[in-house]
Amino acid sequence: MSLLGDSINGAIDALEMLRGNEQQYEEALQLLSDAVRRGNKILACGNGGSAADASHFMTELLCRFRDDRESLPGIALAADGSFITATGNDYGFDSIFSRQVEGLGREGDVLVAISTSGNSENVIRAIQAAKANKIGTLALLGRDGGKARGIADIEITVAHHETARIQEAQKVLIHALCEGMEKHLDLT
Repeated sequence: MSLLGDSINGAIDALEMLRGNEQQYEEALQLLSDAVRRGNKILACGNGGSAADASHFMTELLCRFRDDRESLPGIALAADGSFITATGNDYGFDSIFSRQVEGLGREGDVLVAISTSGNSENVIRAIQAAKANKIGTLALLGRDGGKARGIADIEITVAHHETARIQEAQKVLIHALCEGMEKHLDLT
């Protein structure tokens, strides 16, 4: 088998692991759609590739996913380099997302926390800050969910062992959430 073939097979395996999360997917879709219907917003965070995925998700909401439609409210919390470096310097890297959740989040909003390991302290603290402020929480996790397992209101875990494969499955999940939200909100 070629390296490309191995990568494709690994991605397929990770995607298949999402099938066992259909109930959690429906619950996540309801949580996100209800927040937008109420006039609330979606916040998203993650580190590295997960930060890119959080930004990708919020871009799909703010701009569009498939068809032209109204913009949906979303903020990617890793997008502000000045804030991140100031907070990292003054409070520590573990506080970069929780500080934003405290300042930008409002009761009824939803935080989407993305972590392939589930062990990112700054993501865990963001979930905890959201819960303390009555903000709904959705965690997109990998492996066994790590230390974040059991903290969020809803979790969708890709129980694969490779970061790249987890991220690939999470991208498909993000697109499925966007498509589902557009249908739930009757925007298509």
